[in-house]
Amino acid sequence: MQAEADPEFAPIAERIHANVGRQGFMNLVGAELSELSRGTCTIAVERRPELLQQHGFFHGGVTAFLVDNATTIAAATSRGQAALTAEYKLNLLSPAVGEKLICRAKVIKPGRQVAVVAADVFCVSDGVEKHTATALASIAMLSEDVAGKMKSPAA
Repeated sequence: MQAEADPEFAPIAERIHANVGRQGFMNLVGAELSELSRGTCTIAVERRPELLQQHGFFHGGVTAFLVDNATTIAAATSRGQAALTAEYKLNLLSPAVGEKLICRAKVIKPGRQVAVVAADVFCVSDGVEKHTATALASIAMLSEDVAGKMKSPAA
């Protein structure tokens, strides 16, 4: 984290880490938020049989999940706003074979209502990264009143 260079980012990072810790699907998949800074996010997941498809590759759904989460988290770091994925375009470049998948997302254009975020996914085999997917996402930035309603059980 870049808390020293950007002291206003520390509370944003804390809130994001707490929110990610409450994501059941993150825990189910076994994904880990490995890097976080203003405008960027890296999420990684170790290879497990439950995450593979019939040919032994990481399932495309795992790649899509990493892109979805990493792009949304990266967008949330820009201004500390809650965010939701509006859409993304995912290109699977090659089969994801290896011990780990890593998704690195970076905000291309922050916005008050919509942020544009790029993500690249790499598969690690014997310490070597292979580019397996790339994506571009539109992330809806939520106002505090909308984010508050989403937390309410009545919403």
